[in-house]
Amino acid sequence: MIELKAHIDSIRKDFPTLQQEVNGKPLVYFDNGATTHKPRRVIDTINTYYVQQNSNIHRGVHTLSQNATSLYEESRNTVQQFLNASSINEIIYTSGTTGSINLLASILKKGHFKKGDEIIISEMEHHSNIVPWQMVCEEIGTVLKVIPVNEKGELVFETFKELLSEKTALISIVHVSNALGTINPIKDYIAEAKKHNSLIHIDGAQGVSHGVVDVQALDVDFYSFSAHKLFGPTGVGILYGKEHLLEKLPPYQGGGDMIKTVTLEKTTYNDLPHKFEAGTPNIAGGIALKAAIDYVQSIGFDFIQEQERILLDYLTSELRKVDGLRIIGDNDHKTSVVSFIIDGVHPYDIGVIVDKMGIAVRTGHHCTQPLMDKFNVPGTVRASLSFYNTIEEIDIFIKALERSLNMLR
Repeated sequence: MIELKAHIDSIRKDFPTLQQEVNGKPLVYFDNGATTHKPRRVIDTINTYYVQQNSNIHRGVHTLSQNATSLYEESRNTVQQFLNASSINEIIYTSGTTGSINLLASILKKGHFKKGDEIIISEMEHHSNIVPWQMVCEEIGTVLKVIPVNEKGELVFETFKELLSEKTALISIVHVSNALGTINPIKDYIAEAKKHNSLIHIDGAQGVSHGVVDVQALDVDFYSFSAHKLFGPTGVGILYGKEHLLEKLPPYQGGGDMIKTVTLEKTTYNDLPHKFEAGTPNIAGGIALKAAIDYVQSIGFDFIQEQERILLDYLTSELRKVDGLRIIGDNDHKTSVVSFIIDGVHPYDIGVIVDKMGIAVRTGHHCTQPLMDKFNVPGTVRASLSFYNTIEEIDIFIKALERSLNMLR
């Protein structure tokens, strides 16, 4: 146990943000579901780009441009290996998971969907995996169907199978619920989709930071995630898509870098992956994504999963002792997220008071309003933990929670 504490202490030193005080108290950061903190190597990578390498990519013959291009494409190679994609042509840079899903919705709208096709999502989706598909339905007449969530916060697989038909053109579901922490058995959903020749997209925003994702083993058609949930920078994301599918689909946006030739009469589009990457991207962020992945892999997912399991078990057991507290999404298939409500107390009030004690938790609907409606709650308090959190921080949080309840009740 002493060795583990020393290891965690060493890891925490890699994260400058964790060293600060908030409202005169050492920061306790339990909002990792919203964004994770950045290790120094990621921060240094961004700084180095702007100080030493700043240049546009893919378009210059001079040294700075060539160096920046090399670093940016090296990061794409790292993402390919991280996901075990079969080709770099399957790795599309975007602005984040939301950008990835909107890109996918746009290209499928133009190159796949037709009126009367059905799209299946679930009740636990983030708004970014609901609204784009609603927009597609409104525009071209596809039909949205929804997998229900049971009282434990799990998708109802049998109902999903009943929703599938020859009209199912796409299934788009979340890997890990940002609001509940539920880990969906996506391999089962993907296998069922294949039986019906349906495409399937997995929203991996909350999945990639908690365990290995192997897109070839999963046989998933599309997978998306954001760098900032993986200890990388904001403003960068990835859409993975099988190469043969991406080849058939039209571009998302027009502009520089996504073309081969342009005349006033006709444009010839670029090869993958650049066909879907119009304009100047977030170059520094793209390069820093490699630094984030390298860091996570140096820590190791075996350690990350074990540490997060210890933290989740301890936090859950301590919260169960709080009078009037109800965990929303209380099941055995979770990552290190606990959402809860307390009888007679609004989540927002708890969030404000514990913040005064240096503790960051998320309160509200977590961009999952249909899920909150399912449980008939206005929102929850969400504590989302990462491997750099500690048992001692959980103890501080529980004491702060009890103090806040004494003030609010």
